[in-house]
Amino acid sequence: MQAPQLNQADLDPQTRNFYCQTLGLLNKARMPFLICGAYALERYTGIARHTKDLDLFIRPHDCQRILDLLAQAGLETEMAVPHWLAKATYGENFIDLIFRSANGYCEVDDAWFENAVADEVLGIPVQVCAPEDMIWSKAFVMARDRFDGADVAHLLLACGDCMNWARLLKNFGPHWRVLFSHLILFGFIYPEERSRIPDWVMNDLSQRLQQELNSPPPVANICRGPLLAPLQYLIDIEKWGYQDARLQPIGQLTPRNVEEWINHLHQEANSH
Repeated sequence: MQAPQLNQADLDPQTRNFYCQTLGLLNKARMPFLICGAYALERYTGIARHTKDLDLFIRPHDCQRILDLLAQAGLETEMAVPHWLAKATYGENFIDLIFRSANGYCEVDDAWFENAVADEVLGIPVQVCAPEDMIWSKAFVMARDRFDGADVAHLLLACGDCMNWARLLKNFGPHWRVLFSHLILFGFIYPEERSRIPDWVMNDLSQRLQQELNSPPPVANICRGPLLAPLQYLIDIEKWGYQDARLQPIGQLTPRNVEEWINHLHQEANSH
């Protein structure tokens, strides 16, 4: 796959300097990280979205030592939401350090690094998240105020021909319906590009759906909506009697994790 030319010339000089110094510091200290977010999307699709934050994906066990290193360099650091997100800030610019998805899934592990792509961002050598991992993490973002479906569609358009589809299916595991929904929408969005998704993938997922239709529904009254949009499905949990699929033992999170996540969303909304 040929990488589009990164369009980084218009970045604010102060922001650019902050990113370059931070990435250089991490490289010098041999701290493992992956570029994701807007810069990875630009690398694969050519779509440029300059923001005041830089998304770095890291392993959970590396988070604290990276925070310590950045704090020693004079950045303000915080564990914003302990189960998935930390931040490092300098003035109005900040870096998000992400080690799993907010819903408790998509944890960054060695496989993310083994499948990453070597590249440069702002002249700094880095590793960029593989498109399979970007799709996995973005596919669950379906809230009213943020829907990453267009990013998923653009990644499929740009990378579908050379993607590791077996790995992508494995990533989604029991949540294959989420992937299937994006693939069906892709065929709607780009009817002439459907061949970018291998027939065997659509046949595999179609067979899974048929098997479900031929089986009795689960007895448990579960709502998986909060895995996709945490605020829009609160009524299902709080008033309509559904079990929250985020919570253990069904999901990955504790009640405290959910509370911290919701508080973070409210803080983010109030700061804008």
